[in-house]
Formats: sequence, C-alpha cells, structure tokens
Amino acid sequence: MTHARPTSPDWYADGLRFECTQCGNCCTGPTGFVWVSDEELSAIAAALGLSVSETESRYMRQLHGRRSLTETPGEHGYDCVFLDRTSVPGKAVCGIYRARPMQCRTWPFWPENLRHPRDWQRAARTCPGINTGPLIPVESIRIQRETTPG
Repeated sequence: MTHARPTSPDWYADGLRFECTQCGNCCTGPTGFVWVSDEELSAIAAALGLSVSETESRYMRQLHGRRSLTETPGEHGYDCVFLDRTSVPGKAVCGIYRARPMQCRTWPFWPENLRHPRDWQRAARTCPGINTGPLIPVESIRIQRETTPG
C-alpha cells in the first residue's frame, strides 16, 4: 500500500464524517500489512505482558525489510492476529486497542482514501463507519493523514 499525498484537500475542507462501528472490515480481507515501529512493538509487548522478542516472534513478520503484524485466515479473509470476534457478540474488536499501531489509529484518514472523493467512497463500500457519526474537522484529518505510516 503506497501512501501518496493528496493533491488537493479542498474537497474535504468542511471535514468528513466517521464513527467506528466495530465491524472489523478494516482489520480483515486480502493479505496486507500493518507496519509496526520499535516504539509500537514495545507498547504492544507491554500491553500483552510479554517481552519484546516474544511479542515479535509470536505476532510479527518481516516484510519488505520492515515489521508487520501477522494475519490469520478466517471466514472473512485474513484477520489481523489481534482481531477478536468472540469477546463482544456481534462486534469485532481489537485485542490491543490501547496499544494499536499508528496505521490502525489513523484509519480511514489514510492518504490513499483522501486523494479524491471517489477514493473516500471506495473505502466507504467496505467501511460502514465512513460518512456516519460526528463530523471530523479538516485539521484533525490532516494530522491523521500526515502521521499514517507509509
């Protein structure tokens, strides 16, 4: 996934609506990657009560010279290893929510979803939280867009 910067943010200058529905769609599907920095790895390890090396060996893989969360095949595609579909009936929740990587924290405000309204609508086809809920101000969107790992 390439994080190209949008050419013109004017189309969302009034903000965008988003509210997570805990559907899990952003955490499953075709194989992909969630980049994990050293700091994020340490935070995940602390949240799990494991050593950094144990956490990395159990839950990470090397891909393109970087570290990514692993995935597990399931009925919805390839789930993030931390996606929990059983604890909350009817919901898919993150097992490391407080320590989740920045890439997860910034969804759906990734640069590739913000290039053009059609890209935002394409993301909305699989994310029921897009175009619902509170209006997110453009400045908040810009911050999230700029901090998305690429």
